Amino acid sequence: MMEKINSQGNIQSMLQTLRSYQSQAAGGMDDEGNKVGNLNGLNGSKGTEGPSGFGDLVRQTVNKVNENQTNASKLASAYERGEGVPLTDVVLSMQKSSLSFEATLQVRNKVLKAYEDILNMPV
Repeated sequence: MMEKINSQGNIQSMLQTLRSYQSQAAGGMDDEGNKVGNLNGLNGSKGTEGPSGFGDLVRQTVNKVNENQTNASKLASAYERGEGVPLTDVVLSMQKSSLSFEATLQVRNKVLKAYEDILNMPV
């Protein structure tokens, strides 16, 4: 089994797949030759410069999640004070912040699991 995993052809295939994903993330072409969007920016915003690396992408994502949670908290506080904020806006913002947090948490868990798997691979 280990010979099959470590075979030269399998390693080359994995490297080719990783390079394909890297070019897609950088705004290259997919396997069919179609142009794919640049995944470096968040929410498709073209006015701001995208992150220069994985660390910047993570930082921007965490900041966006924090911003969503702060906005939800402010809306909830305004509703509790009776400032005329519709309840639907409060519930939607709270759900949005909860969903973004859960998604970020799941991505973090997947990245940590992948890191642990790579760390525990025999050399």
